[in-house]
Amino acid sequence: MADDELTIKLTRDQGLVLSDWLDRMIGTAAFDDLVNEERAVWSPLYAIAGMLDKSLVEILMPNYSNRLHDAREQLLDSLGEIGRPPAER
Repeated sequence: MADDELTIKLTRDQGLVLSDWLDRMIGTAAFDDLVNEERAVWSPLYAIAGMLDKSLVEILMPNYSNRLHDAREQLLDSLGEIGRPPAER
């Protein structure tokens, strides 16, 4: 690896959930407006989205929605109370 590169490690569950979220968010007015406030952020966002798309064979599988659901549930379980709205605590 070149000295100017950075490696980010995610679990498959994290990768699936992030990939799905980026796919749904990129191109929406609210997300694009937010990112356009700091246009340079597009570069790492596209790099991350591209690497996830290349690495996750699950996104092409027929049971993708079930796998994504399971991944979300696993991540939510591991978070505990982090990010949970006060009304749901």
